[in-house]
Formats: sequence, structure tokens, C-alpha cells
Amino acid sequence: MTDKKAKENSQTASKIRAFQVGDLAVYPAHGVGEIQAIESRVINGEKHDFYILKVIENGMVIMIPTANVDSVGLRDIIDVDEIPKVYEIMKTKKDDLSDNQTWNRRYREYMDKIKTGSLYDVAEVFRDLFLLKLTKDLSFGERKLYDTAQVLLIKELSTARNTDEATILSEIESIFAVDAPEN
Repeated sequence: MTDKKAKENSQTASKIRAFQVGDLAVYPAHGVGEIQAIESRVINGEKHDFYILKVIENGMVIMIPTANVDSVGLRDIIDVDEIPKVYEIMKTKKDDLSDNQTWNRRYREYMDKIKTGSLYDVAEVFRDLFLLKLTKDLSFGERKLYDTAQVLLIKELSTARNTDEATILSEIESIFAVDAPEN
């Protein structure tokens, strides 16, 4: 290995976030979870360390190699100071709501955004689908993505703010209330 490559590897290794048992973390497309344990397993003759993450929303348990934290997108809960940026994204109007695209192309784009693990991307998906829902029926896949985006948003924002989910839901609804058509 070249000196340059070794230096890059050591810099990357030093940037990897080390989680502890009891820490809350966000796993892309699954949401907020708690690190339940850190275990070592022998796989193909090599010892690997894993975070055991239990997703709060559904109880799913995920094993994440500690060395792959960055590549899988495991990250800390959004900082409270970042929450206004998420709300700003939802307030921002998108000129073209991809109305000219087929639902499956939109679905793929939205799914890719959710898989990034970025709460900003999830907020964009939620906003776009919420606004699209006002003008036309969403496909089954889009409805599921809308629900997923809403759950991911509400769970992480309520965890970050240390408040109940109903409060966050009412804040999100108030963002869109001015846009909702009168009944």
C-alpha cells in the first residue's frame, strides 16, 4: 500500500463515528434505533465487530459492521439546531412536482432519496408527495413512500427535540395548512 493510500485509510478510520451501547442512531430508510449491544463474530475466519441496532418504530434488529458505519449511512440523530432547516425544506415550494414523470420513475427517485438516510432528503420526499397528493391520487407505492417519509421525519424530529410525536405532527401539518385547499 502506498503512503498516500495508508494515510487516506487512517484518516477515514479516524472519522468513523464510534457508537456506544444505549446511543440513538439513524439507519437509512428504517429510522431511529438504539444501539443495544456491540458484539464480535467470526465470519469466514475473520473476527468482525458489529453494532446491534434495534429500530424503535418496529423493533427490527439490524447488525451493522462497525467498520461499515459510513458506507451503510448509520449516523447520529439530527442536531436540534438543524430542525429549522428541515422545516424550511418542507416550506419551500418545488416548481415542478414531476407531474410529467410516470409514477414509477418518481417512486424510484423518492426511494433513492429515502435510502440516503438524510433527513433533508426525506423532508423533500414528504413535501413533494404531500403536495402531489393535493392535486392527484398517489399510486400505492407513492402512498407507502409518503407514509414512510412521514414516520421517519416524525420519529427523528421528536427524538431530537425530546418531545412527543403528536407535537411534531401538528407542527408539520401547520406548515402545509396554508397550502391545503378549503373543504
